[in-house]
Amino acid sequence: MTDDRKKPPTPGRWTQRALAAGSGLLAGFAALATAELVSAAVRPQSDPIVAVGGAAIDRTPPAVKDWAIQHFGTNDKLVLQSGILVVLALFALAIGIVALRFRRTGAAGVLVFGVVGAVAALSRPDSEGLTDALPSIVGAVVGAVLLYFLIGRLGSPAAAPGPATEPPDDQAEETATGTGGGWDRRGFVIAASAAAAASAGAVVIGRSVNAASGQSAVASRDKVVLPRPQSPARPVPRGAQLRIPGISPFTTPNGSFYRVDTALVVPKVDATTWRLRVHGMGVRRPLDLSFADLLGRELIERDITLTCVSNEVGGPYVGNARWIGARLADLLAECGVKPPSKGGPATQLVARSVDGMTIGSPVEEVMDGRDSLLAVGMNGQPLPFTHGFPVRMLVPGLYGYVSACKWITDLELTTFDAYDPYWVQRGWSRLGPIKTESRIDTPKPFARPKAGTVMIAGVAWAQHRGIEKVEVRVDDGPWEQARLAAQDTRDTWRQWSYPWRAGKGGHTLTVRATDGTGRTQTQRRTQTIPNGASGWHSVVVTVD
Repeated sequence: MTDDRKKPPTPGRWTQRALAAGSGLLAGFAALATAELVSAAVRPQSDPIVAVGGAAIDRTPPAVKDWAIQHFGTNDKLVLQSGILVVLALFALAIGIVALRFRRTGAAGVLVFGVVGAVAALSRPDSEGLTDALPSIVGAVVGAVLLYFLIGRLGSPAAAPGPATEPPDDQAEETATGTGGGWDRRGFVIAASAAAAASAGAVVIGRSVNAASGQSAVASRDKVVLPRPQSPARPVPRGAQLRIPGISPFTTPNGSFYRVDTALVVPKVDATTWRLRVHGMGVRRPLDLSFADLLGRELIERDITLTCVSNEVGGPYVGNARWIGARLADLLAECGVKPPSKGGPATQLVARSVDGMTIGSPVEEVMDGRDSLLAVGMNGQPLPFTHGFPVRMLVPGLYGYVSACKWITDLELTTFDAYDPYWVQRGWSRLGPIKTESRIDTPKPFARPKAGTVMIAGVAWAQHRGIEKVEVRVDDGPWEQARLAAQDTRDTWRQWSYPWRAGKGGHTLTVRATDGTGRTQTQRRTQTIPNGASGWHSVVVTVD
């Protein structure tokens, strides 16, 4: 007796595999879209891409992280997130093909998305507990169910050409579907289309809600009116800005100021709810300040140049701005804090950010009379979110990784022996005094200026020591003294220029600076790790 029932047609072997791979990709998209929607109800930092990206940053070797900053600049976070998405896409494609023969195994593989994302979210220093794992878990469950359903519409795997073989029992069990092993074309198309549309909608809604969640912070910033500082910065001296095309402006605009941090999602903190806690060793009177309290204190305004420790010789991660804020040393003194030189027990001031970042500064330098600030304004405006609104810390003369905590919310007095902050745990030195450096801004590397007088110009910096001399050398010739622009303060960079009588041919231009202590910038080349790069900056040009 024969079974005359007509079996539903099955797509070709490669077509079926392609559809299975596409199902895996769609399931992965649905998982991420659902997770993004759920993260809107939790918080943006709980999104699995953000959580996994942050965990990757935390675990990346310092040399690799430094390489990424040097090669991708402020796009390093975009490159990281793009890389994560590519890896997830490849994984999803593979899981879809596996699910064609092992349906339950493939669906279970999608749950790996959830496990990885949940673990990453819970491991972050700013984790708020189990709720941060919800987006990853819910998204993975949705993706697993969708993949299981879509593979069921494809039917049993198409057999390869050759002798017929009986599939193993476990394969038979896993590939059995409610469609009798046949190809449900209409069901697959409807399900896939609906899933794609729903996922796209989830992404749009999730991003809209996440964007709206930061509106209160945006509104609070819009309402900030910076008080007139009791101690205003003196006007920038005439002649501090040279009129030379190609040279960096003396004051770096907010939109052009470098940004180096580990935040994949820029924190948007509502100034009306922001608090700063000051506590720890030697603190006799702990403080808990609001943003209004800080604005009500005596504020000062200063021009200060910041430098990132990841800045290579001649690199772009240095900028100068006019900051307004409260004196950090005064705040600590009110709490009863004394520097080590005056008998204070604390040697390290640990600043904590809302995103979990920890930055440790030497108490002695913070309180030695320099203009260490809890800054609230930058170039006449409330701090941009990317630069730490509502409040950030900065200490002239120290690299940012030991002084410039953004989105600050906590200050703890402790010792260097008792606690290692984020960057020290990753191999960077505990102390980060800025090295004397100089840079040629113009001509650019491989430029082709015309023979005759060519203006060589750039900037030099040695924060809290100042720049006393800049010298330029052409090829292996003698060092010639450059003309220095007017100095603002010893905490800012200084422009310089040198008119060069350029002859035709290839030439190497080199610059070095001498700081206010009489120490000349070293020729010895070092990497940025562990305490900043050193060496002379050179450019090669061809004179036509």
